[in-house]
Amino acid sequence: MASAKVIEIAGAGILGLACGWELTRRGARVRIHEAGRIGDGSSGGHVGALAPHAPENWNDKKQIQMQALAGAADWWAEISAIGGIDPGYGRTGRIQPVEPGTEARLQERIAAAGANWPDWAQMQLTDRPEATLVPASASGLWLVDNLTARLNPRAALASLASAIRTQGGEIIEHAPADPDRPAIWATGAAGLAPFGGNGVKGQSALLAFDAGATPQVFADALHIVAHGDGTVAIGSTSEREWDGMGTDAQLDALIEKARRICPALQDAPVIDRWAGVRPRAKSRAPLVGAWPGRPGHFVANGGFKIGFGMAPAIAGLIADLVLEGEDRIPAAFRVPG
Repeated sequence: MASAKVIEIAGAGILGLACGWELTRRGARVRIHEAGRIGDGSSGGHVGALAPHAPENWNDKKQIQMQALAGAADWWAEISAIGGIDPGYGRTGRIQPVEPGTEARLQERIAAAGANWPDWAQMQLTDRPEATLVPASASGLWLVDNLTARLNPRAALASLASAIRTQGGEIIEHAPADPDRPAIWATGAAGLAPFGGNGVKGQSALLAFDAGATPQVFADALHIVAHGDGTVAIGSTSEREWDGMGTDAQLDALIEKARRICPALQDAPVIDRWAGVRPRAKSRAPLVGAWPGRPGHFVANGGFKIGFGMAPAIAGLIADLVLEGEDRIPAAFRVPG
């Protein structure tokens, strides 16, 4: 149901832009206010790992994330076609080293993926991984899946912004939204304060290394993601306390860790370093839906570490609610009153 009314959105990170696009593609008119620049907050990093949660202990959050990941190729392809900017999307999969003695547990995980993921999106163990970046594995085995995808965060934001503007939407940078004006609030860590959430600092780095369309690596809690532009992203730290917002020795340690995990990166130069604060809701689930006690105000926030992967689904939930009055939001995602 298209509306002649302009729908206001606060925040031009991944969730604000995703909501803006989904509303636009359904015929709505949007105006997005950004206090700084597009991607100034937690969305402006490097990593772009669209990785699914473990498929066992299935729940609503995992179901919605899986649906978002399964439909991401078409969603981003439409944005790229309309906006004319490549978001760097690729369903390249993921490779993880297997610790000795965990094979039986991983067989249970593989079975859960078979039960809960689409038939084409499965996990398996292999002793012969086909990848440019292969992390060392003490067991001689690796767990691989083909649901995981990559996205270049900064290119994805530019692609969304271009598509929205091409379709007549407005994005106004350096112009904070009026706090009293009804809007969809997607303002990152700062916007979580009324709901008891907080910010977690993260640091990431970008290396010059052309690994091609190879699976991303997840090893020792570190993402190593080869992008299609001849770079490899590594990150990120999770810092509850910090002094200053710049990069520091913790990122240096992360870079060295990545080089140990993937020796092919040993001589790859660091071409960019990033630090930002990511929004973490108390439940760690995204906060989506009507803002209790504030008629006409909605929230799309708190996509801690999963914002880019969940964005199509969160945007769909918001568009259903705002345009159609249809509330499909799971209980775990609801905004606390």
